[in-house]
Amino acid sequence: MPRPDDAQDTQPALEPFDVEALVIGSGISGIGAAVALRQAGVRNLVLLEKADRLGGTWRDNTYPGCACDVPSALYSYSFAPNPEWTRAFAGQAEIRAYLTDTASRHGITPLIHFRTEVIRAQWQPGEARWHVDTGRGRYTARFLISAAGPWHEPLTPDIPGLADFPGPVFHSSRWRHDHPLDGTRVAVVGSGASAVQFIPAIQPQVSRLHLFQRTAQWVLPKPDHYVPRVERQLMRRFPAAQRALRNAEYAALEALGIGFRHPSLLRAVQRIGSVHLRATVKDPALRQALTPDYTLGCKRLLLSNSYYPALTRPNVTVHATAVDSIQGNRVVGADGSTAEVDTVILATGFHILDMPIATRVFDADGASLDDHWKGSPDAYLGTTVSGFPNAFVLLGPHLGTGHSSAFMVLEAQLAYVAAAVLHSRSAGWTSMDVRPEVQAAFRAEVQQALRPTVYNTGGCSSYYLDANGVNSFSWPWSTGRMRRRLDRFDAEAYTTTSRSPSSGSPRQ
Repeated sequence: MPRPDDAQDTQPALEPFDVEALVIGSGISGIGAAVALRQAGVRNLVLLEKADRLGGTWRDNTYPGCACDVPSALYSYSFAPNPEWTRAFAGQAEIRAYLTDTASRHGITPLIHFRTEVIRAQWQPGEARWHVDTGRGRYTARFLISAAGPWHEPLTPDIPGLADFPGPVFHSSRWRHDHPLDGTRVAVVGSGASAVQFIPAIQPQVSRLHLFQRTAQWVLPKPDHYVPRVERQLMRRFPAAQRALRNAEYAALEALGIGFRHPSLLRAVQRIGSVHLRATVKDPALRQALTPDYTLGCKRLLLSNSYYPALTRPNVTVHATAVDSIQGNRVVGADGSTAEVDTVILATGFHILDMPIATRVFDADGASLDDHWKGSPDAYLGTTVSGFPNAFVLLGPHLGTGHSSAFMVLEAQLAYVAAAVLHSRSAGWTSMDVRPEVQAAFRAEVQQALRPTVYNTGGCSSYYLDANGVNSFSWPWSTGRMRRRLDRFDAEAYTTTSRSPSSGSPRQ
């Protein structure tokens, strides 16, 4: 029997395949967008997925120990509460199953065209349609929603000699489950969120583990625990209890968010991180190597109860340095330290602000999103980009937070997208394009508000900063303000065209 999430695997695209709305991707953003659009009355829609299964980042990241660092009750759609989470912070397999189940229960799975990669999408003003070319033919659509996500394409560092390493080399998001690590010597390059999770999982297996850490991370204790069956039964029987838990966790994280906007308030939280480090790492030299030199919150917050203890084990060496080169099976640090290893695992993150989809979406003149952005992604309310009519970017620029759930951001955006589509339909618009001066004013407002935040003043280099050194990632206010700002579709911010009923000609 075929898997339900592969239901459209063998269905070829028609020539042309015309829809009202086309969604790129079937991760949390794509599934959420499809549900929101259907609730807004859009029935003629399709999701294009280049892989053979849905799930996005939770399909791709299967490394040992992979789990969420946001409480489970918050890491879910408000329209699909899940009383069955078995941990306070759900693991990868459970999140992926939740997404599969949500897509199935809301009738989204049959709308997904799997193994259909977007090659080029371009706006055609004469037709007021997006032409989307794929490996399986052309699609045309009135509305284009990019749900490709920023945690999608792995970032591989340009390390001299890496291509000539004689053993396996793989990124944490492309884990080689066919390559056993038992008794081997492993080098881990990078100390971000994935490394913090998989290092404790593989440390007991390997003979030697060398961590090359360019930057020390703040790691806080993780209040994770098994959710007893009786508690799950309570949540199932009394949905109000689950809503109360979700609201309480939201309030707690929003309180933490105040500190991101007023960094002096983060000192108390930073002390928790310092105490956690002192309590688990007794060796002064190792503790010094693991002590960050920037304010907590400047980089993504990390949570773990097992990361620091794993680094104290006899078979682990922490190299507090970047990797300079690889010579044969020797990894050479910028400080001159070396390690002979059998396997190299890259925990080097993703193309966050240089997202590959930006090179595949083009305006009417053939300029890509990447051409428009010139290294600094920009979108009005993180959602619409001038010059790209009838198009929306989910989890786009300016909307990232260091304290809340991606689902909170996403659902705020989806309310705006659904309202935009409904308004466009009722007003008889053929196209809507955010005014460039409106987009520029929003960007200036965001950059002004970001100046005092920990993201900009914390003294670190993070993925929040784009190729030009500008923070194009972060939202400088509360998620409550985000939801209020995106709750109303502001038609006056857009240049629109419509077709005259009598002449059929466009009017503006």
